[in-house]
Amino acid sequence: MENIDRKSIEHNSDNGSNGIYKSEYPDEKTEVDVFGTNAPAYNAEADNHFGDADVLTNAKDIVTHILHVDDDQSLSPWTFRTCFLGLGMAIFASVLQEIYYFKPQTIYVSVVFLTVIAYVLGEGLAFIIPRWGLVGRFLNPGPFNSKEHAAIVIMASAAAAAPVATEILAAQKLYYNMDPPAAAAVFLVISSQLLGYGIAGLLRQTLVHPTKMLWPINIPVNTLLETLHRDKQETKIRLKVFYAIFAFMFVWETMPEYIFPVLTGVSVFCLAKQNSLVFTNLFGGSQNNEGLGLLSICFDWQYIAGLGSPLWVPLQTLTNSMIGYFGCIILFMAVYYSNVWNSQNFPFLSQLLFDNTSNASTYSPYNLSLILTPENEIDQAGLTENGIPWMTGTYVSYLITTNMGITATFIHMFLWNYNDIKVGWSFLSIANLKKILEPSTWMFWKGGQSKEQRKLEILADESMDPHYKLMVNYDEVPQWWYLGVLILSFVIGIGTLYGVQSTLPWWGFIIAILLAALMILFFGAQYAITGFQFNQQPVIQMVAGYLHPGKPLANMYFTVFGFNSIQQAQLLLRDLKLAQLAHLSPKATFTAQMVGAVVGAIFNWIMMNSIVTNQFDVLTSIEGSNIWSGQNVQQYNTLAVAWSIAGHMFSVGGRYEWVTLSFLVGFIVPLPFYFAYKLTRIEAFRYINISIILWYMGWLFVGVNSSITVYFALGFMAQFYMRKYHPRIFVKYNYLVSAALDGGTQVIVFILSFAVDGDSGMSVPFPVWAGNNGGYAYNKNVDYCMFNPAND
Repeated sequence: MENIDRKSIEHNSDNGSNGIYKSEYPDEKTEVDVFGTNAPAYNAEADNHFGDADVLTNAKDIVTHILHVDDDQSLSPWTFRTCFLGLGMAIFASVLQEIYYFKPQTIYVSVVFLTVIAYVLGEGLAFIIPRWGLVGRFLNPGPFNSKEHAAIVIMASAAAAAPVATEILAAQKLYYNMDPPAAAAVFLVISSQLLGYGIAGLLRQTLVHPTKMLWPINIPVNTLLETLHRDKQETKIRLKVFYAIFAFMFVWETMPEYIFPVLTGVSVFCLAKQNSLVFTNLFGGSQNNEGLGLLSICFDWQYIAGLGSPLWVPLQTLTNSMIGYFGCIILFMAVYYSNVWNSQNFPFLSQLLFDNTSNASTYSPYNLSLILTPENEIDQAGLTENGIPWMTGTYVSYLITTNMGITATFIHMFLWNYNDIKVGWSFLSIANLKKILEPSTWMFWKGGQSKEQRKLEILADESMDPHYKLMVNYDEVPQWWYLGVLILSFVIGIGTLYGVQSTLPWWGFIIAILLAALMILFFGAQYAITGFQFNQQPVIQMVAGYLHPGKPLANMYFTVFGFNSIQQAQLLLRDLKLAQLAHLSPKATFTAQMVGAVVGAIFNWIMMNSIVTNQFDVLTSIEGSNIWSGQNVQQYNTLAVAWSIAGHMFSVGGRYEWVTLSFLVGFIVPLPFYFAYKLTRIEAFRYINISIILWYMGWLFVGVNSSITVYFALGFMAQFYMRKYHPRIFVKYNYLVSAALDGGTQVIVFILSFAVDGDSGMSVPFPVWAGNNGGYAYNKNVDYCMFNPAND
């Protein structure tokens, strides 16, 4: 046993032994931990069920059947390629995401797309750079490996987030005639990005490490990483399937995106009756703020999977979201055609504020300059003279259902997932608070819990992800690293608030951070378990409105640090899980995320500044175009102004009082289903997630809605039919196909954005023909639904 060959160890590691040498002699029972610890060895082979044709029923089934439970710890992510390609991809991803932020349908840069691009570039560098001499071996240490690949993807992913800070900077240019100094603006973006990272890192033991915290959005990415880097003989057929679908989508997407836009939403009803606004509102949906898209057929994967591919969304989430979707259609049509809140005096769908002169034939957006002082605070005299702004009925309905969903989430998680989230606040227990005062805790340079103790705890914990147990031999990131990120970003944030003339006081900044920390635990757990990401922006802006009345800019900056911190935390947690399933060391992951976030923040600001300057008129219009839209900035500014006059708009007795009262209703609505299950044990009651249903009841308030029918059809086909009746095909191909569809689509969309859609400063529209009627530029809807002349 003394002469253990290193190559045989690495070979065993590739086949699931995690660097544990197992004797080849049947009578010898000893396992030797070759990495120098005395902790018990983890028997990964017992958990490795890759490829087994079982019907998957829980999170552990997914991570042990879809992915290999093994790790090669000899692979290093610390290479020149990782640094060079990681920085390049971070710049690329941040620019692309900021472009997508100003699209009619907010689209997120797919991590699958980044994975494909990184693989092509990594393999290219490994092939073209010679490995001669010291320099050659530094630049090209060997074949492009999965750990390098994962680190590059995570760095790019950290950059691929359009921060809310760029939203307020855009709003200041579009609506307030303000342009903060470049340095202060960049530091504002960086601070807002890293605050959430610091909070989330401190909660990773609760929201990442357990098996139940699946983060299903990552499964296609990890499947692709494995398929690209494992033995090519093992993955030969899967690679062919991936490349074939990727190539097809690369070619196909030019049709709906450029040549044949009517494929974005084919509505038989609108084609049959092109002179009815009722049909437009109900069946239209191929352009931003057009209609609800009922029964439209979409052939554009960019929009079908705009907020996530339906192929990976868990069946329970799909079911609840579909219930909410149909509820949304009924609610919106009822509110508008019953003329609740004078809805018919305003557009069917819009995120703008309107004045008292607006009517069904001429929409009149509210002139905010008439009610703002030179300091950009609410002028009460101007408000009295010009009247209280109006909102569209559908937008108010969205706010009501969203606010109900916010408080319903807290109750739902307490009732059904209390044991999962209580660990997140265990540090507030009396025992832990006493422990903080002990020198062994805060004197981190003297060490705390030994590595062996930590490993014993992890290996003995049945709730821990098998992939996390594989990583016990890697050095964990100390908690104080994340605490340091939190403190540094806090200091930078305080400084920049005054540099950008935010009007937000220091105490408001602190409250925003505390509110974010509370919500990260609950909504992070919900996202991890269900794959559903809730939008907390309305409730954050409501709190800001009552804390800072009459100050719309303070409201928006409160939201930057309150809401953006939640979103960034969820992205960091998602990518920490991605790294865990890819077996990337924690310190490599931390480095990639921090570098990516900073680089991305800088280029987010640069791109936002360029787009707002070049597309100013389109971004401030009601409907926008099928290429550009300011809907995100519009709704952000609308809520900031509206909540700044909350006493007139939303308080009890105000015009839209149910927007506030809905929070109270949200505390109640989950209770009947919980008690019904406890009394009857009927699984249908347990299956209902009322917080998801409520959010989807406001889902269609904005964007391109023609894709929803196909979204649900594909989702149920994959997660119900294929998963239940063809489990072998589902296990081998479902997540890989999802990755290929995303990858091929986003590559060509990126190319077209710069080549013909105007991202480079000049657009090249395709000639008008039956499949391309010109859309917004010709006062038409591309699906031939009637265009509302009041939008002109």
